[in-house]
Amino acid sequence: MDAQGRGQAGDDNVDPADQWVFDPNTGNYELRLDPTGQGPARPADRKAPGRRSARNPGAGGGDTDTRPLPVQRGRLKDGAGEPAAGGRAARRAAERAGSAAAGGAAAAGGAAAGRRRPKPKKSGKRKFVYWTAGVVGFVLVAGCGTAFVIYQQLDGNIKKVDVGEENSAVTDGPVNLLVIGTDARTGKGDAGYGDSGSVGHADTTILMHVSKDRTNATALSIPRDLITDIPDCPTKQPDGSTKVIPGQQHVRFNTSLGQEGRDPGCTWRTVEKLTGVKVNHFMMADFNAVKDLSNAVDGVEVCAGKDIDDPKSHLKLTAGRHVVKGEQALAFVRTRHAVGTGSDLSRIQLQQQFVGSLIRKLKSSAFGSPSKLLDVAQAATKALTVDTGIGSASKLMDFGNDLKKVDLNKITFATVPVLDNPQDKATVILDEAKADPLFKMVQQDHTLSKDAGKDKGGKKSAPVKKAPPELVRVDVTNGGGPFGAAQETVDWLQNNKGARLSTNAGNAPEKLSATRLEYAPNQADQAATLAEWMGLPKSALKQTTADAGARVPMKLVLGKDFTAPGSPIEAPTETPEGVQHVNADDKNICAK
Repeated sequence: MDAQGRGQAGDDNVDPADQWVFDPNTGNYELRLDPTGQGPARPADRKAPGRRSARNPGAGGGDTDTRPLPVQRGRLKDGAGEPAAGGRAARRAAERAGSAAAGGAAAAGGAAAGRRRPKPKKSGKRKFVYWTAGVVGFVLVAGCGTAFVIYQQLDGNIKKVDVGEENSAVTDGPVNLLVIGTDARTGKGDAGYGDSGSVGHADTTILMHVSKDRTNATALSIPRDLITDIPDCPTKQPDGSTKVIPGQQHVRFNTSLGQEGRDPGCTWRTVEKLTGVKVNHFMMADFNAVKDLSNAVDGVEVCAGKDIDDPKSHLKLTAGRHVVKGEQALAFVRTRHAVGTGSDLSRIQLQQQFVGSLIRKLKSSAFGSPSKLLDVAQAATKALTVDTGIGSASKLMDFGNDLKKVDLNKITFATVPVLDNPQDKATVILDEAKADPLFKMVQQDHTLSKDAGKDKGGKKSAPVKKAPPELVRVDVTNGGGPFGAAQETVDWLQNNKGARLSTNAGNAPEKLSATRLEYAPNQADQAATLAEWMGLPKSALKQTTADAGARVPMKLVLGKDFTAPGSPIEAPTETPEGVQHVNADDKNICAK
């Protein structure tokens, strides 16, 4: 039901967007069903500004008629009882009316009473819209989208899937949102895309990690043709029963959805198994959202570094900048044969460019009006499927509001590192040497943004001298790692690193939760080399007081945090070398 249907159904001249007016006392937009100003300027007992306090606890989580919306300039002046008709003259008239209503208080302001009053501060609600635009972008690149400028009527648009996990919409820790785009053909104009005889695949998947302090976000694109393992997956059936879909090994990642009856929860579990990252929520939709959302924002600017003519996606662009929408926008994010290497990896980079541009457009001042945001919200939620933890308009609002602090220049896109599959050129395999440290960065809540978290000022410690591999002498024991970890580590040190003086000392006398390296002061150079190889944190290094003899080895005890040799225990503080990544605020990205 729209705003007109809630009290103004008979008035065809009322724009629903005009019924949402800014209340300076709460900092929110509120629904006014009487545009003539006959009623009170605002409800007498309305609390502000929190939505939680305004919600009826007995209403099953539904919102009240008061909805926070982004600041819209020129709609209603502070204290006025009706929305301005639009234009400069109307705004001035509203200001004069507000000044007259203020009485002596306005007079006390002297000449200021006749001046234009300051625009509402936009750091709160507008910043909320900016963040939601970011989520819209991530979802859109997967073939779907959402917006959190929620009207009550949007509740009916949202589809839910019970995946056996119902996490709270708001959490104190990091947030990991799984964004899934399916290639199912569900709408008009989709005949050229996807699989006509299938329920769809996980065609594009992004794991979006938002840091605990909400200062940065990382979006990992997972290639659809990645060979991986899909775990057993419990799925809810129409009759309420649960059916476990058997897992598969060494199959394409995109078969984690749709195939064999798998639902988004199966993709959820596959991503957790692949990355070691605990997922909180998922969002999924199809191709239609790309078209509808790009139309709703009047097009998205993209850049082609060369002429593009892709016979598969039917995209034709000359070199330079273009604004694309509708079918052309969908063709852009689906193109791969005419750019880069012609692979899915090249298509991912186009999608990242498109998303960044969409975020920047939605962040611009052109998108401050409720009418435009309503168009975006309608287009988005109609294509949206989510988990039950965020399966309502109010929960989505809470979710978006929790994540609103992230700035555009602190959002980084990255692609999971892969290698060509020697057994099948149409697929790829995980590049573990690069992927493992990248996954650890996400697991340990480290940012990929270049300037986030860097020390400002202060002295840097002098670099530690490192010993050559042939001088590294160490006894390795297993104190909590996987079975056979000590011998596996020794083999890796000798064969991969050239540390011929490493030996297997069996099991440690005690179990350790964390890996530990004991070394003497005169072995500091050896310890530095081994710590770099193993990815050991400083907390793992334990220096003794006395120097060691010439042939006395260091002692490396593998703890429960050890997974495999070559997989760093401590996450790197910078993006691993060779990992494709780009900042969402970068305007100089062009498809080549």
